[in-house]
Amino acid sequence: FPSHDIRVKENIERVGMHFRNGLPIYEFNYKGIPNRRFRGVMAQDVEKVYPDAVIETHDGIKAVNYDMLGMEMVEV
Repeated sequence: FPSHDIRVKENIERVGMHFRNGLPIYEFNYKGIPNRRFRGVMAQDVEKVYPDAVIETHDGIKAVNYDMLGMEMVEV
């Protein structure tokens, strides 16, 4: 369950929608790691449509189970 909470990301840019599940897809970097960009979803979006695919960690940060969405996060 990688962390996909919007609160741990920055430089977020919406780049499209997933062709199968209709979720918005974003490119972003994690706060404190500016030199690596990723493409994936925001937990807050996923939670609205697939609440079972999101968990909340002990510190309140949301994480996404990509396997349940039929997709994966990639580094770009």
